[in-house]
Amino acid sequence: MEGLTIVRIAFSSDNHFDVNRVDATAMMRSQATYLLQNGVQIYLIAGDLFNDFQRSQQFVVDLQALLGAQTRVYWIAGNHDMVHGISFDELETGHFDGYLHNRYIDISGTDWRVIGHNGWYDYQYAAQVPDTTAADFLHWKNAFWIDRAIKQPMSDQERTDLMLNQVKAQLNLAAVDHKQVIFMTHFVPRIDYLRFSDDNRFWNMANALMGTPRLGQLLEQFNVAHVLFGHLHVHPQPRVFGQTTYYDQAVGYGLKRINEWQANNFMAEWYQDTQILDLK
Repeated sequence: MEGLTIVRIAFSSDNHFDVNRVDATAMMRSQATYLLQNGVQIYLIAGDLFNDFQRSQQFVVDLQALLGAQTRVYWIAGNHDMVHGISFDELETGHFDGYLHNRYIDISGTDWRVIGHNGWYDYQYAAQVPDTTAADFLHWKNAFWIDRAIKQPMSDQERTDLMLNQVKAQLNLAAVDHKQVIFMTHFVPRIDYLRFSDDNRFWNMANALMGTPRLGQLLEQFNVAHVLFGHLHVHPQPRVFGQTTYYDQAVGYGLKRINEWQANNFMAEWYQDTQILDLK
């Protein structure tokens, strides 16, 4: 459309500063310099900054202070952010600086809207695991997965239903307002990104906790233009399904035991994984 502003957006996810044992303050300064030098106006973080919500939130506040008026920072919580320092009710209703769960921001001078939702999972991605019930997946989660520390007043399936109802309401509102949508979540919205194995039951079980295919179906039903997610540290290129482009821009782990990086240090990996998109 004529007269619309070009806006530069950057996407990132799964920085895992504490797990990666890096100096988060130093990394923040380097990230701020990069974002400012590249003229980024909106920086979106799809969760998993720290294993503590309050530390993640403080990082966003401090990064925003470094960036000033040129770049606005928005984030949603991943499962790691949820394990300490936050309750379910606070995740749902808390008003924190830059926190975009079940909220949206409209980009001035354009017809674009950014909608955020933390997301969740319903075990459907592992439905093909033989002789396994929902109770088995829950037992496995409570035995092996970090999410066992996340307290919630409902089942995973009920939390996913809540998420889908909230997202549908946001997308309906965007349609009424004639907005193009960028959607940010943490968990995986399409099965195409998952890996399955004939000889590794651990990862086949873990797929149950990756997300839900119902989210991708909903987003594509509404012709959402761009979807940012994280959770999987697999470094895929952006992929298009229908009219929707998906971005998994996770930095992931750079550890001796689990090294998922393609570069040899945190900032080099972050530079490589951060996606910049110019919108009209």
